[in-house]
Amino acid sequence: MTISRRQLLQQCSAGFGSLALASLLADEALAAPPVSQDSAGTHLPHFPAKAKRVIFLFMKGGPSHMDTFDYKPQLQKDDHKQLPFDKPRVQFAPTGELLASPWKFKRYGESGIAVSELFPHVAQCVDDLCIINSMHGTNPAHGGASLKLHTGSDSFVRPSMGSWVTYGLGTENQNLPGFITICPTLAHGGTKNWSSAFLPANYSGTPLGNASQSSEQARVKYIRNAQLSRNSQRLQLDLIQSFNNKFLDTTGPDLALEARIKSFELAFRMQTEMPEALELSQESRATHAYYGTDDPVTADFARQCLMARRFAERGVRFVQVTHSNSEVQWDQHGDLRKGHVQNAAEVDKPIAGLLRDLKSRGLLDDTLVLWGGEFGRTPTCQGKGHDGRDHNPEGFTMWLAGGGVRSGIQYGATDDYGYYAAVDKVHIHDLHATLLHLLGLDHLRLTHRHAGRDFRLTDVAGEVVQGIIA
Repeated sequence: MTISRRQLLQQCSAGFGSLALASLLADEALAAPPVSQDSAGTHLPHFPAKAKRVIFLFMKGGPSHMDTFDYKPQLQKDDHKQLPFDKPRVQFAPTGELLASPWKFKRYGESGIAVSELFPHVAQCVDDLCIINSMHGTNPAHGGASLKLHTGSDSFVRPSMGSWVTYGLGTENQNLPGFITICPTLAHGGTKNWSSAFLPANYSGTPLGNASQSSEQARVKYIRNAQLSRNSQRLQLDLIQSFNNKFLDTTGPDLALEARIKSFELAFRMQTEMPEALELSQESRATHAYYGTDDPVTADFARQCLMARRFAERGVRFVQVTHSNSEVQWDQHGDLRKGHVQNAAEVDKPIAGLLRDLKSRGLLDDTLVLWGGEFGRTPTCQGKGHDGRDHNPEGFTMWLAGGGVRSGIQYGATDDYGYYAAVDKVHIHDLHATLLHLLGLDHLRLTHRHAGRDFRLTDVAGEVVQGIIA
């Protein structure tokens, strides 16, 4: 008997479905982290690591590099003159003549690095900093640039760098999340900036509060169960997990379900350690003063930085702290003098306190601290009164400290005015490759099979910046 092609496809549809399912399951089987594990389940790095964890201090909005850590004498001389070369082909908004920095710079420490008077406290720690003055990206808009910095892509949904780090290394503390983000902004990418995307859900960031709330409210919701004892909760969870595991036995590998099982267990275990980790009253009065929690100007960000140190010493792999003043941020298209003064005053002392505290506890050696925003600002002015700067992804500054980077150095350079990265340029992909390298991870090998191909944080680019590694 002969059958038509349509009849063949109809009768064999279940078979084609099985083939498709087998292909998907094969992809998932290949999706395990390409690293080995120790007896505690912690993933082992590809090679000996210089850093064990990361604290990312994200300055939302884009700090002006030529007003903070990239001193430009020529810009000071040519205030109000025209830029002597072409501006980028793609700009966020029109800008005018050159705008000299309103702030004085002074050289500090044995390294003699010039730092703006906006950061008098961080300047005292300059010999611990590795300042990259040649960063550059591709997107002049907040949303795209923020996603690029956090995930490596400005146009697609990709896992965040915190998710990639925990995917590669796991956590050092089974009772706390491997990736925590404190008071994250809900704008310009929002949850995508700390999402695990197509990685298993248990590698997603755990948010504490958000940028519209005081850091005093940065807590885990429902961390205490007022109705059930821990024994009762354990019995309840064991029953649920038995159903999940039976279902898993029938389906085979199921990353979503396995991640859900892990997240349930973590949520139960967090009840024992998260409340204690968030109890800042355990810290001495001197420590609080060190960070500035006793000053209304610095208190909010100081609490975030203090929480970050407490999480770091408890084995959380990746902690993000976001400064995103809802009224000002670092996005001064106008009122540059007012906005940057306010922002710097809120973060300067807490950041210096964090660096000194980590160093005094011996944690800075294996904790990598990263500071910066999604881009820098233009050396040309914007807005009324010669008092604003536009977005500039063509050249900007980020700095690192601890975790195996060289200290007391400036790496790379922008041009004489600070518009373009010009010497030893470092792309966002290069920064990500270097961050993973310091953690003992090869960015070319840290991959995840999804939708038929291998993905990585650095996509198809990225070079480790050997010049900043100690």
